[in-house]
Formats: sequence, structure tokens, C-alpha cells
Amino acid sequence: MTTHLPPNQSRQTDSSAQESPMPNDVLNNSELPDDNQSMLDEQSHSDHVLEDAVSEEAMLKDSDVLDDMIDSSDEDADDIDDSDDDEASAAGQVVPVIINMTHTVIEDEAGLRIDKLASKIFTDFSRVQLQGWISDGSLLYNGGVQKPKIRVRAGDVLQLTTTLEQHSEDQPENIDIDVVYEDDDVLVINKPVGMVVHPGAGNQTGTLVNALLYHYPQQHHLPRAGLVHRIDKDTSGLLLIGKTKPAQLALMEQLKDKSVYRHYQCVVAGDAASLSRHRRIDAPIGRHRNQRTKMTVMTAGREAVTHLLNVTALNGNYCLLDVGLETGRTHQIRVHLSHVTYPIVGDRVYGGRRQLRAGLTEAQRQAINNFPRQALHAYTLGFVHPTTGEDIEVTTPLPEDMQQLMAVLSDGYDDE
Repeated sequence: MTTHLPPNQSRQTDSSAQESPMPNDVLNNSELPDDNQSMLDEQSHSDHVLEDAVSEEAMLKDSDVLDDMIDSSDEDADDIDDSDDDEASAAGQVVPVIINMTHTVIEDEAGLRIDKLASKIFTDFSRVQLQGWISDGSLLYNGGVQKPKIRVRAGDVLQLTTTLEQHSEDQPENIDIDVVYEDDDVLVINKPVGMVVHPGAGNQTGTLVNALLYHYPQQHHLPRAGLVHRIDKDTSGLLLIGKTKPAQLALMEQLKDKSVYRHYQCVVAGDAASLSRHRRIDAPIGRHRNQRTKMTVMTAGREAVTHLLNVTALNGNYCLLDVGLETGRTHQIRVHLSHVTYPIVGDRVYGGRRQLRAGLTEAQRQAINNFPRQALHAYTLGFVHPTTGEDIEVTTPLPEDMQQLMAVLSDGYDDE
């Protein structure tokens, strides 16, 4: 379910707000007196090229920075799947995307700079990309090369012809995906259990990125097909994806400044009274010194804060938790709940025998022992739309396996 919350009044919603973030003097150049225009055009061109280039270089071309930003959920970055799949690479090699787009200037657009108009009409690309294409002749103005500051007239023609380089060697695969929200800029996917988010060691195919590249081939020029964050292979739920480079950048910035919020539901071994004493878990997390695929609470770790928003008793020793993330460390929810001795049911890495509590019926014991993954689901995702400024909230119900587990654990509890 998608909810459009009241727009954030602190964000602009006019056409200028739809561009990549720019200094105010650049955005308003078209309104300045002509005698000041030449000097400000040259200065603003240098300023915004530098600003955009720095942000894009830092966030998109530096893979370490990008990985750190995308590693902003409790994703199992070292989850290795050793199974063989003989049919996985059947999709074949991807060809680069060829772009050939033409736009005729209308009366309402007359007077805008070429680069500003281009960023409004060719919205799949950032302003710094378009400025580069203006300079190298990929984006022509009335059939010729012009400076980005030239102002257009009604009837003029912009023609963009270029070939997008593949951002990676990942292959498109015809894998079904569950789209719960989509517009021109943003995509929200409900990831099923068992799907790895992006290719890595041991998981080169069958991932969400492979699926995205099949259904949205134009996203091959985006880092990891537009992914903004990620979740575990065996965690189900919502993932946020930018469909354009400006949208991906803006959403990653929101994740960084915590204006994206993510709520999870999980089934844990623990009584309601005890869990209620841990409404805020503040414990730094780092990689385990001896077991490198595990994370652990440690003094030298990175700041990690988890909030237990609601505790619902399923029986005397098991609860359904509604959990909110203030930070996003690898395996954060799983590590924090294990640290306070109330692990998630089905978590083979951080749960162990502590998942089994006293007073279980044989059916309940079997349900816990046989549950094949951590009972964790990302059910709510909220963000500010990168173009319209609207507050968007998307929700998805608990998957059937968790509902069945809860039903078994709750059996007879309400009768007591």
C-alpha cells in the first residue's frame, strides 16, 4: 500500500526544484537583469559544474563510497550461496543503451539556458552529464555545438545523441519482481525471501539487480541499477530504487541524513515485559574479529541505534516486534536483538539455541526449529519524493511464512 502524505512545506515544488540541487543564483539566473547576466553566467557555470561534479564523483564513481552508502540496511554482504545454476546466464550479453532524443522549444521555455532546459526535458540524466554532452557535441542546439549558457528561443531544437556506457557487467535476467510503487523517478520493490539484492561472490546471477536490468534496461547506466540500500537475502520486504541518476543521488542523501525511514517486523524469543525494557538499543557494531562473515557489538564499532516501536505478545515467551532503524549497519537488527538476549526466530547465525524457550508445545518447537530463515520483514518505507517533494509511505503485509509461524506460536494463548 502506498500513502501520499502531506507535502513537506520546506521543499520547493516548482520546476526548478526538479533539477539536481543547485545554488540559488544559478537557479534564478533567467530572472536577472541583462547587464549582470554575462558575468553571472560564467561564474554560475563554473560553480555548478564543480558542485555537481564533486558530488557525483564522490557518490557514483568512487565505488567504496557508494558501497558504504548502499550498505545502509541490515544486508548480509557476505552471504555466500554455493549452489550451481546452469540456466542462470541464459540472458546473454547486454548491449550499451543508445540514446536519440529530440525536443522542440515551446513558448513557455523560451529564455532558459540550454543546460537548464536540457535538465528539465531529459530527466534521466544529471545536469553535469548534460553539460558534458553539450560541450562534446552529443547534445546539439539547432544542429550545432553551443555553450551551455546560450538562451533558447521558441522553435529551437535540442537533439541528444549518445551511447550510455554499461556501469557493470551484470546481466539482465527475466525474473519476476513485485513492484509496490512506481513513478518516473522512483521504484519500490517487495523483495522475496531467498533473493540476493546484487551480484557478488557466489551470487553472480539470480539477483534483484539482474531482474531490474531485464525489466528496466535503461537503468544499466546507474550504479547497481539504481539501488539506494539493501537487505539480507533471507529478509523479505521493501527496497527503494532510483530510476534516474538525480533521483538515486537524492534518495541516497536522504538515507544519509535519516529522512528515509524503514520499519521492520520480526518474531523474537522473549517475553513482552522484558522486551519493553529495551525500547532503544544503542550499541556500536563492527565485524567479528575471528568470524569475518559475522557482525558483533564492540566498543570500536560504528554507531548503531535500533528502536523497538511496538511489542505484541504472541505467547508468554515470544513476541512480534515493530522495529525502526535510526542507523543502518550490516545485520543491525539481528545483532542488537541477539545482544540483548532476545534473538529473532530462525536466525541461525545470531540466534542459536536461545530461540527455544520454556513451555513450548511440540508443534511450536517444530515450527521454530523448521523455520528456514530469520523471521524479519521490512514492511514500511518512507521517503521524500526527490522531484515533487511529497512525503511518500509504502507498506506491504507480512509474508505468509511469518503469518503461519505467528499463528502456531499464538495457538491457545488468547484462551489462557
